[in-house]
Parts: sequence; C-alpha cells; structure tokens
Amino acid sequence: MASTVNPPRGMRDFLPNEKAQRERVLGVIRASYRAHGFDEIETPVMEDSSRLHAGLGGDNEKLAFAVMKRGLTPEKLQTASDALELADLGMRFDLTVPLARFYATHRAELPKVFRSIQMAPVWRAERPQKGRYRQFVQCDIDIMGEAGPSAEIELITATAATLDALGVQGCTIRVNDRRLLTSSLSILGFPAKEHEAVLITVDKLDKLGSDGVIAELRERAFPDEPVAALAEFLTRPAPESTPRFSADAIRAALPAGVTEDVILELAAIGHAVEAGRGDSGSLIEFDPWLVRGMGYYTGAIFEVAHPSLGYSLGGGGRYDGMIGRFLGSDVPAVGFSLGFERLVDLVKVGAAHDDDQLALIYDADVDAAVLVRLQAALIRDGKRVRLEARPKKLPQLLDQLRDAGFTSFATVRADSTSVDSLEFKPLTG
Repeated sequence: MASTVNPPRGMRDFLPNEKAQRERVLGVIRASYRAHGFDEIETPVMEDSSRLHAGLGGDNEKLAFAVMKRGLTPEKLQTASDALELADLGMRFDLTVPLARFYATHRAELPKVFRSIQMAPVWRAERPQKGRYRQFVQCDIDIMGEAGPSAEIELITATAATLDALGVQGCTIRVNDRRLLTSSLSILGFPAKEHEAVLITVDKLDKLGSDGVIAELRERAFPDEPVAALAEFLTRPAPESTPRFSADAIRAALPAGVTEDVILELAAIGHAVEAGRGDSGSLIEFDPWLVRGMGYYTGAIFEVAHPSLGYSLGGGGRYDGMIGRFLGSDVPAVGFSLGFERLVDLVKVGAAHDDDQLALIYDADVDAAVLVRLQAALIRDGKRVRLEARPKKLPQLLDQLRDAGFTSFATVRADSTSVDSLEFKPLTG
C-alpha cells in the first residue's frame, strides 16, 4: 500500500472551495483597508539573514528559517561555529521587518506619510498546533512618517471597521503603551535594566494569574521589594468605575505617578476611535498589563481579543526605532496586523451570486474545435466557462459544479454549432 503523502508539518494544502473562501475573506479585508486610504505593496519572501537577525524580532528571530549559502564546501560546513554562518538569506518571519527595509529602500519615491497594506505569507519554525502553523498569512496595515497619535487612530479605526465588515462579533481591541509599562515598573522599583526580563513574565498574566506571575518572578530571583510592590498592586481593590477609556480610567488602573502625557495621549486615541464608531458600539479597552513581545515596540501597542479564543486575532504597535536601523535616521512608524489563519476560521463570507459561471457538459463525439469555439465565444461575452466530459453519473458532476460556484450548465452535442443552440439550465440545490 502506498504511503500517505502529506505537505510538510505546519503547512497545508487548500482545496478549491477552501481557497475560494480564503480569497473572499482576503477580498473583504483588502477592500476595507483600501477604503481607509491604504495602498498595497509587495516585498520578497526572503531578506538578508543579518537583517532578520538584527535583534528587532524578539523570539521570532529564533524561529526564522535560514537559507544556506550557495557553493558551501565540506570545509566551511565543518568549521562553522554557528548555523547562521552558513546562511546569507532567510524566510521572513513577519511583514514588519521587510516593510522597514522596503521604506528605507524607496523613501524618496513614497509620500511623506505612507500608508501601506501587506497581505502575504510568512514562515516560522513553530511547533505546529491548533491555530499555529509554520506557513501562515498576515494582513498588515502600517503608517510611516506620522509621529502623532492620528496614526494609531487611523489604524485602530480601519481594523475595527474590517472586523465589522467580516461580521466578527464580540471582539475587543486592547490598548496599552510600552512607555506606561516601563514607567509603572520603575515606580514599583524595578531597575531599568530588568524591565524587559520582567515583562516576559508579566506578559503571562492572562495565563498564570497574578499569583502565578509573582511566583515566577520570585523563582527568577528578581529583587524582593519591587516584586512585593507589584504583588500588592495586582491584588489591590478594584478602582472605582470611571468613564470607559478616559484619562481617569487609565490613571486609576496604573501605579500613582506614571507618565501623564502618555495617559492623555492614549485617552485622546480612545475618544477619537469611539467617536468615529458612533452607533457601531464600543470596541476598545485599556489593558494596563498588555505587553506584546516584539522587541521593536516603542509606544502604543494593541491586541485583538475574541471571547471564544484563548489567543489573539491580531495586534501591533508603534515601532519608531526600526526604520532608522536601516536608513540611518529615525522615521516614526506604527502598524496593525490581523492573523488571517485564525480569523478565516471564525468567519464565513458567502460567494457573491454570479450568473456568469457556466459549465459546458459535452458528449464524447463532440469535435474539440467546436468546444473551444463555444467556450471562447462565451468568455468574450464575460462568462466564466468550464468544459466537462459527460460522465455516467451526471448528478454527481452537477453537485461538484454547484459546490465550485457554477450557476448553470448546458449539454453540448455533436450537432451543437453555436452558443444560440445551447440550452442553459440552472444548477439549483
């Protein structure tokens, strides 16, 4: 018996109906992004290895697939002290690092404030599991060249509108700012050099709870005094109710004395987004311990949560320092990414009704030249046309055509000479 032939672990094939559904969902996302003024670009699937391992991608850098140099000799293979010495390229693990390189390359050709769309696959050497693959599609929008909070407002608004367009109900966009996180840790007594290490554990608050986070911090031998201060803060009585996402609500959720101008900036973002949604309902909330693990975030950060899922549907934030690593001068930048693979499992975008998808089912004695001529005439008339040989079990074929989106069919016989001689019948359920 032949062995089962499957794609590589963590990668998938898609049947025609699955591919069609994915393209419909991508179409809704693309149309929503474009309606909000963003322009689509494309970057290569590979980047220089040194660029992908520049310390900007956090733990994702460890998951990057490396591409070996050409012409490696046995001697070079034996003397290499690190696997990356053997690679000059790598598969992109996200779309943000390639975008930063793209902007640095084409800055002179782009507008002062550039709004980009990228919808493309990325690759990570993940351990495959539900909702996590080694090849997956990300849908990113980014704004470069705008230092003010209007960029965050645009991104959150466009993302919220896209979720609405897809019919995803119950989502929340959680918002925080890396500057508030570091300010809070400093007030609690953690030295600046320990902030990133502490945040790795704080990022597990949803999974471990406050007791679990404090226990892990103690296991990792952080100083007792700031850990105790954090424990006391996390277990304090809930603050009094305040208007949603107001400056007072943000201030009440944080240790006293955090950076005031950042609080006011976040409150302004929340107010503008809520005002723009109008009757669409409230969607964003402030999360004082939202971390986002990517090392390149410098300001506001976001994450899309859904009540039925234990993982996020997307996220992003401000990364003002990244482009400067490639360009030599800093450029403000902020982005928001939707995790397409997780999103596509939540939504069903029905196929648009299309009367122009026709099937020609032909008898065995029909001249091939006649078939091609009939098909060409229908295509010139704006139809999508599939040729199918008449099988013994016609109902089974009709079911397959219906599932593939075809709406009507005609039988072509040996005496069929023109489109006018064909009788089209609907493919109804």
